[in-house]
Amino acid sequence: MLQGYFETITDVRQSWKIRHNLHEVIIMTICAVIAECEAWYQIEHYCKSKKAWFKEKLNLKLKNGIPSHDTFERLFAMINPKELEASFQLWISETVRLTKGETVSIDGKTICASKDDENRAIHMVSAWANKQRLVLGQIKTDEKSNEITAVPQLLDMLEVEGCVITADAMSCQKDITRKITAKKADYVLGLKGNQESLHEDVKLYFDNISVTSKVTTKEKGHGRIETREYFLETDIDWLLQKPDWVNLNAIGMVKSKILEKGMYREETRYLLTSLTDVKAFAKATREHLGIENSLHWVLDVAFNEDRCRMRKDNSGENFAVICHIALNLLKKDDSKMSLKAKRHRCAYDDDFLFHILFDSI
Repeated sequence: MLQGYFETITDVRQSWKIRHNLHEVIIMTICAVIAECEAWYQIEHYCKSKKAWFKEKLNLKLKNGIPSHDTFERLFAMINPKELEASFQLWISETVRLTKGETVSIDGKTICASKDDENRAIHMVSAWANKQRLVLGQIKTDEKSNEITAVPQLLDMLEVEGCVITADAMSCQKDITRKITAKKADYVLGLKGNQESLHEDVKLYFDNISVTSKVTTKEKGHGRIETREYFLETDIDWLLQKPDWVNLNAIGMVKSKILEKGMYREETRYLLTSLTDVKAFAKATREHLGIENSLHWVLDVAFNEDRCRMRKDNSGENFAVICHIALNLLKKDDSKMSLKAKRHRCAYDDDFLFHILFDSI
């Protein structure tokens, strides 16, 4: 049962003030978020309507009934985010097995509405397993620039041996390649102006040398046609910076030609990688888009995350983890429905919600 993974979370309330079991509150919140609830008052109303079901199907005691929306918010503001994340990690580690060569993408997302006059917007850095279509972990940073220090901490939380870690140019740092290599994983990292001399050297090389190791892909959809060419060069002993980057085996380039709404444009990206096979490089680079399309976009469209105004103490960060738990459960269900449709069905179909909770993972 999912609730077993939250039993180690510390309840910091004074014992004589406790009216509602903390672990039951977490389980009810997960159910409510799966079933379209996006605010504390919605969670309260939903849980009151499902009180009998919670008792009968999930064996919750609910000795003092359903908490008020203020109590839900207060409890999630009090929970130590590191403990909730540890529970999330334990759940993932015991239920998910990554395959060798799987692409694990790391990127950050800012929850825009979490900002007010007193609080900075919450910025969550997440790891996304593209084949499993699951969030593997997440960590909060104060702002986007702090991703550089957050990524190694996130990697410490993950079991990614044999995987390929992808990230954008902000994570193109020597310490991060060292951490990825120590985790016995490969990497493909975007390269831009934050590594100015290295970026210029790689760009100059591809501008003047014809690279024969190439893969081409073509994709159509949503009124857009995109042709991508992936180039990989493994003969890089000439690169002065190579000794400074752990396990740097190749440099890569991706040229995209995009036709959309009658307009044509070209884009060129440069990358550093430990991979030496151009097909594996192309696969990992292409799959990195998954964290944007299958995680960030879905959180905004299906969960309305960018409009989430939860910001009291730890409540915003903890609620983001709850949303990731809900997303993982919904994603692993193979019903031919959109995420929004699955959430809507869970709101009125208790049997389907039970299936999502117990059968999808």
